[in-house]
Amino acid sequence: MSSISKHITDQYIVIGVNHHRATVPVREMFSISGEGRLQLLRDAEIMGISSVIVLSTCNRTEILARNIQPDALIDLLIRHSSGSRNLFDENGFVMKGIGAIRHFFRVATGLEAQILGDLQIIRQVKEAYEISAEMDMVDRFTHRLMQAVFRTHKRSRNETSLGIGAATTAYAAVQMARRKMNSLKDKKILLVGAGKIGKVTCKNLVSLGAGEVVVINRNAGRAEKLGERFNVTVEPFEKLGERAAWADLIIVATSADQPVMDASHLSGWKLNGSHKVLVDLSVPRNIHPDVEQIEGIELINMDMLNDKTDSTFRDRQANIPLVEAIIDEELDVFYNWVRDQRVVPTIRALSDKLDAIGASELERIRSKIPGETMPQVEQLTRRIMKKIMAHSIEHLKESHDRHDEAADMLNILFKLEPERSVD
Repeated sequence: MSSISKHITDQYIVIGVNHHRATVPVREMFSISGEGRLQLLRDAEIMGISSVIVLSTCNRTEILARNIQPDALIDLLIRHSSGSRNLFDENGFVMKGIGAIRHFFRVATGLEAQILGDLQIIRQVKEAYEISAEMDMVDRFTHRLMQAVFRTHKRSRNETSLGIGAATTAYAAVQMARRKMNSLKDKKILLVGAGKIGKVTCKNLVSLGAGEVVVINRNAGRAEKLGERFNVTVEPFEKLGERAAWADLIIVATSADQPVMDASHLSGWKLNGSHKVLVDLSVPRNIHPDVEQIEGIELINMDMLNDKTDSTFRDRQANIPLVEAIIDEELDVFYNWVRDQRVVPTIRALSDKLDAIGASELERIRSKIPGETMPQVEQLTRRIMKKIMAHSIEHLKESHDRHDEAADMLNILFKLEPERSVD
């Protein structure tokens, strides 16, 4: 890597908490709501930071930023979440430079996911990027970096088998529930939530043989669409307590920032030697921990899910080195692009200068050349200008760590005054 590329990449940091070190109760304290993310980005802009991307999911809250000190970024996270500095120091992490960039590639491709090769994470990364881009909080270097991230993810799916099988937390949850209950065919199942995770969960329930499924969601229209798509029953939110008492298996997956179900919703359930399984697929948690005080209740949260028992896990695991090789290739492309940016102003200035010289000379001889010949002269002039540009660009790009020296030589030779490249 050239010193120029290193100069830019060293400016990147990633801070956050994730499932590797932080439990669900800790992760939910650092989770950032939609409005909280917008406010964090506004504060970052006020601080003069040019690039910030905030990724907050069930398993992680991580922030990628450029040109900011770690302590300042950690303070931003704490200010817009419920976490504390002590809690972050005990459970969080800080990565800098190349390590930070590589980590973000690994997150986007699913190598850092709780479910290896997670199919949902790239959508969440894209959403985080798009929100920052809409608020003009992504500079040209980070924009290029994110394009490389997305290209890497696409290649990891097209060129390896990392994406085989149903690699999602929703699938892992349904699989675990099926193991706990031996079968889903004769079970009464309540699904609370009809958003993105709810849809995937419902699909998995049906495909894995669930018998009777009831969907409840605050947005009735969304629930109705899900019911029609998978031919399952839909009930109004007011029947949550009644259906919670009725169900053998309850899966809750909403975007609420506080519990939507607690022990009171199960007051109508009679034990009678039965066993009820509850699965919480949300962070912050959507099922209050007090349900575990009820005899016969088993509560499963995000920390209990994994895909190690899935038949395709070993196949996906074998593809990790292949994905890492793709990451290396795309990182090299990004580093080379960063290196080349230092000479872009000189290239633009040289192009403008040659265009001006060509236009001036053509205008000077225009009256001396027959009209039918002039187009050929103009074409010849353009070809000469292009060849001069091509040789100059080739020389600049081949100079590697002597970019500045080569650019200075062209600036002096052609009397150029390029605009200063913004880092």
